[in-house]
Amino acid sequence: MGSNNEGRVKVLLDTDIGSDIDDALCLAYLLMQPRCELLGITTVTGEPDKRAMLASAICIAAGKDAIPIKPGSPKPLLIEQRQKTAPQAEVLPRWKHATDMPKFEAVQFLREIIRSHPREVTLLTIGPLTNIGLLFAMDPEIPTMLNQLVMMCGAYKVGKREWNAVVDPHATAIVFNATVRKVVAVGLDVTTRCVINAEEFRKRFKGTPLLDLIREMAEVWFKGTERVIFHDPLAASLIFEPDICKYEQGLVVVNLSDGEALGETTFLPKGDGRHTVATDVDVGRFFEHYFSVVCGSQR
Repeated sequence: MGSNNEGRVKVLLDTDIGSDIDDALCLAYLLMQPRCELLGITTVTGEPDKRAMLASAICIAAGKDAIPIKPGSPKPLLIEQRQKTAPQAEVLPRWKHATDMPKFEAVQFLREIIRSHPREVTLLTIGPLTNIGLLFAMDPEIPTMLNQLVMMCGAYKVGKREWNAVVDPHATAIVFNATVRKVVAVGLDVTTRCVINAEEFRKRFKGTPLLDLIREMAEVWFKGTERVIFHDPLAASLIFEPDICKYEQGLVVVNLSDGEALGETTFLPKGDGRHTVATDVDVGRFFEHYFSVVCGSQR
């Protein structure tokens, strides 16, 4: 992994924060992870400006208000947007956040950062892949300039379609077809094992501005469910503690046929395949690591 001279990993985060609460949990982890040098945050899907404001609120609550945040594409490449709003934006009036969010700067920002740190940046994607598909299409050299691409995307051992893969399936195909030095993908078949209920969540997330903000955002999420699945935080943790999961090498193929299978990911095991897919997770070790970083390292 690429790092600066302090041994920290350079990370860019692309997120659809504001819908599922796990994006906020992931960002909190990156902000509190001492080995992470978060170079910037880009947002994607409907209302990307509000999503950027939510990211700003979390950064400010964590005392990290200098991190660049750039809204990205509000619409998929070819199909209609399925995620048109950012429900958790309802908390914004109660929390300090940046409001001057320039539109459509995400892709160029990602390009500039990656080009200025060749083979040093880990790109972490935890939302639909529109921004990254546009980036790879606009500058085909970018995939080879990444240190690694880590994604919460797809489902590989079960016959399910996964949200991040299907919201912009054509972008998903562009990303998986790109020649990246190292691709690590963790899918629904693994992430869904990392779950806690709302009662446990409320006990854990309180006592600091960062934890209080995330709990408030989670209450919006709890209007529709009484549990939280740590999809995105698991993907982030693998940048720093890869042994939390087990893996298999192969190729990921994205279905671009019309109909119910559009965006479905199929994993083809292959020893020399260019995709590394998580196949199992040590759930207890993951949660111990996550909460030690996010809750245990509060000052």
